[in-house]
Amino acid sequence: LIVVLFGIGTDYILFVMFRYRERLRGGESPKDATVTAVARAGEAIASAAGVVMVAFLALVLSSLSVFRAIGPALAIAVGVMLVAALTLVPAVVSLLGTRVFWPSRSWQREPEAARFARIGRAVARRPALYAAVSGVGLLALGIGTFGFKATFDLSSAGIPKTAESQTALVTLEKGLPPGATDPTDVLLHAVGGGSLSSSELTGYGRALSGVPGVGVVSPPHVSRDGTVADYTVVLTKDPASTAAVNLLKTSVRPGAHAAAPAGTVALVGGTTSVYADIQRAVNHDYAVVFPAAALVILLILGLMLRSAVAPWYLMVSVGLGFLATLGTTVLVFQGLAGQSGLVFILPVYMYVFVVALGTDYNILMIARLREETKEGYAPRPATALALQHTGPTIAAAGLILAGTFASLILGGNSILAQVGFAVSCGIALAAFVVAMFFTPSVTALAGRQAWWPRHMEAASGRLAEPEPARVS
Repeated sequence: LIVVLFGIGTDYILFVMFRYRERLRGGESPKDATVTAVARAGEAIASAAGVVMVAFLALVLSSLSVFRAIGPALAIAVGVMLVAALTLVPAVVSLLGTRVFWPSRSWQREPEAARFARIGRAVARRPALYAAVSGVGLLALGIGTFGFKATFDLSSAGIPKTAESQTALVTLEKGLPPGATDPTDVLLHAVGGGSLSSSELTGYGRALSGVPGVGVVSPPHVSRDGTVADYTVVLTKDPASTAAVNLLKTSVRPGAHAAAPAGTVALVGGTTSVYADIQRAVNHDYAVVFPAAALVILLILGLMLRSAVAPWYLMVSVGLGFLATLGTTVLVFQGLAGQSGLVFILPVYMYVFVVALGTDYNILMIARLREETKEGYAPRPATALALQHTGPTIAAAGLILAGTFASLILGGNSILAQVGFAVSCGIALAAFVVAMFFTPSVTALAGRQAWWPRHMEAASGRLAEPEPARVS
């Protein structure tokens, strides 16, 4: 919650402040610049906040209660920061005027040979090249997604191998099956009101021993009334590994259920069984939460842009960014670092932070592209101007947010390192590749058709193909 507050708050405040500075440089008074900044940036900020809130609220569709609880809380946090960015911040800026930049005076002049003006002109000249390079680059990074392996080992994350708990586990695994570190419980329950017979108990234990993936089956502990028997089962795989979870789902559970004598029912419990249920719930969330959020976000983008075209390639860009982030994380941690897998919940964290927060930058850029087009600029000059004026805002916001999450890499914990790297990498890709190159270049290629069915007419007295202003 704190990270979202600081991250979202920083982004929205920067969006307002950079537009305020731009209007001051354009010759407006501080009061007028404040009004214009809120009027021009307010719609983009409100739309971005709406998208993020919808993404968070979609978590109420999750099968896991932790996400159902955190989703509304995060959405409320975003709403609070939206109100603060559009009311409190402008009020303070209006009171302080240009003193808000003290002691710097750089706000009075546009930087000479601004790098984002050069980037804007380059993208406007060759949009097809930049669209192809950025799109193919994101796809290439996304190939690593196919190697994603989920790990459920949360207990030993970040613990040194020399620690006593880790030494004990290694020693135990030398003489016993890997599953001995955390055995699985199989409960046999008589449902007809009778007791379990000795022959049923012995036969069922023998049947469990023959199930693929089962290493050792201990004698059962029988309840006093004789209706329930607890078999301690040691798996042949590490209980926290993906292999053990898959083995339990495909072999141990079906085998335990099928071997239950008539009039009894078998239930499989234990840590590995819990992980299997979590994995099923997460897979459900992938199939329900993500599409539901994408559909509503698509609708919000369509209403904001009054377009039936632009929202589609914006959603494609978000998907490419997500895949590229996950693929890069897989390559770094599973490939280069040699780790067995990534924490199973990582894609959900990426959805919460990368997709939701990273979409802000895309919306800010497309809103400025639409604004320049409405001013009468042709698609390519509009692209150059949008990058010149919005590029610094996105770069500053993305750098701050990515740097904040990157600090988690130094936490000394493999899970924190994975989450920190994935989120910081995703935000960097969203800011410096998707919003800076892919979205503007595709919009330039689409031309005025990007805003269909709305017809963007050139403003009165405005040249149809004006050259973007060059800073001297």
